[in-house]
Amino acid sequence: MKLRQSLFWDTNPDKVDIQKNAQYIIERVLDFGRDTEVKWLYETYDKSLLRNTILNSRSLMPGTKKLWTLILKTK
Repeated sequence: MKLRQSLFWDTNPDKVDIQKNAQYIIERVLDFGRDTEVKWLYETYDKSLLRNTILNSRSLMPGTKKLWTLILKTK
């Protein structure tokens, strides 16, 4: 999937490595992404990485963190 420039406004999305920059990508997509991008996260990253990123993130917006913590508890 091609990363949107508007999602990664502070960097060149073509230079973002999906493995090395996984936490950065997960945080941006969960905060500002579209449904298709969130679906892509689930298909691309291990569920434990998603869970750990959400629980340990210091940059996710508080509302986003609460929402995804609740969603992950029900799955």
